[in-house]
Amino acid sequence: MPTKSTRNIALRLGAVAVGMFGFGFALVPLYDVMCKVLGISRETIVTQSQLDPDAAQADMSRTVTMQFLANKNDGMAWEFRPSQFEMDVNPGAMNNTTFYVRNPAHRAMIAQAVPSVSPPEAAPFLHKTECFCFRQQTLAGGEALDMPLQFVVDQALPKKIRTITLSYTLFDVTTMAAAPDQRVGFRN
Repeated sequence: MPTKSTRNIALRLGAVAVGMFGFGFALVPLYDVMCKVLGISRETIVTQSQLDPDAAQADMSRTVTMQFLANKNDGMAWEFRPSQFEMDVNPGAMNNTTFYVRNPAHRAMIAQAVPSVSPPEAAPFLHKTECFCFRQQTLAGGEALDMPLQFVVDQALPKKIRTITLSYTLFDVTTMAAAPDQRVGFRN
């Protein structure tokens, strides 16, 4: 027959296991809250806009400042930066810019860029019609590239939003791309 201290230990361990299980379910809403607080938008991860660029009419009476940031995940050796850090755009007008990338390694590498928009409420109004983030990028050792980004800020963007920051984080996915059955979280 188990002693009182053995039963107490078993009850505590059971409570810890139930608590860990509950915490696992709470992580998704906690992640969403953290994304909102930090200005990270999961809505723009890798979606291509179906916006018709010829149908868009530019609102020349209004400008929005677009800011561009480039980040690298830990261990990513590539150089990565926007060709311009800021530009003023008119809602409804098609805009083009590039991001410079260079692989300083002596071997080919594959990268995936993951975008984020701040403030989060601007994300549904930023339409990327062409973006290097839509697919993985392969660069040979020493190769450099200007990667294109084409976008439109929707005219329906709330007038209180005057600045949008589009940030990309570049990840090394060379190992995952070599084993396609193990790839998680990236879409081509």
